[in-house]
Amino acid sequence: VLLVDDEGAARGPLADRLRELGCTVLEARDGPEALRILESARPDLLVTDVGLPNGMNGRQVAEAARERIPGLPVLFITVYAGTPLPTGVEVVGKPFELDALARRVQAMLHGGARAGTG
Repeated sequence: VLLVDDEGAARGPLADRLRELGCTVLEARDGPEALRILESARPDLLVTDVGLPNGMNGRQVAEAARERIPGLPVLFITVYAGTPLPTGVEVVGKPFELDALARRVQAMLHGGARAGTG
């Protein structure tokens, strides 16, 4: 799972919970860092905040990731209601219950046809 969120207080606990569930989690603080990770990794799922610093929002990260990995499932975590997002994605509002979001990630990973658990 590639997890992109500039708020360490949100990213850290979610990454830890996903690791407890057996996921390999790659963490990025912003879009440019996520793209650097995507140069050498092929995650099975992208979980990203919509509002990110340093020149790329979550939608742009998702579009760039899907150019590299067509069909990559995307889960947005956001406080921005009504933000236009790409088709075929899922959205969870912030604040979220950690276990509920972890279950959503598991469902997306197991529901998708992509190989691997990361």
